[in-house]
Amino acid sequence: MNPLALKLIKTFEGFSPVVYNCGGGYQTIGYGHRLKEGDIFPKPLVEQLAEDLLIQDLAIMGRYLHRLICVPLTPGQEAALLSFVFNVGPAALERSTLRSKVNREEHDIVPWELMRWVWAGGKRCRGLERRPFVEGCAYKGEL
Repeated sequence: MNPLALKLIKTFEGFSPVVYNCGGGYQTIGYGHRLKEGDIFPKPLVEQLAEDLLIQDLAIMGRYLHRLICVPLTPGQEAALLSFVFNVGPAALERSTLRSKVNREEHDIVPWELMRWVWAGGKRCRGLERRPFVEGCAYKGEL
């Protein structure tokens, strides 16, 4: 588990104890956990269960990330990419220019590639714009 990714996603997603529609139009709860068919949660959801769900989601996203990225990453780079995959899904990473830039270790270009993925539900999302540059959790070659 990457503690930077956990902190980053919790900060930007915020906590909701009840189901809501995220910017992409998906039913979501807790710290951005996308509901799957048959998901039932207590009302209201407690923060510890929400964090457990996020940790499970990040474990799944981490497996995808490590399958698609074949170069070593710093904890900050991994956190930013986990946040990316958490938000847009592994298929987006798989087919993206971002992936090829990371795998070619063109780290100085990666934040700008991340900025191409700031849309949710047809609208620019300020949180997605800020994620690549958050201090301590940013995707920067020197981290």
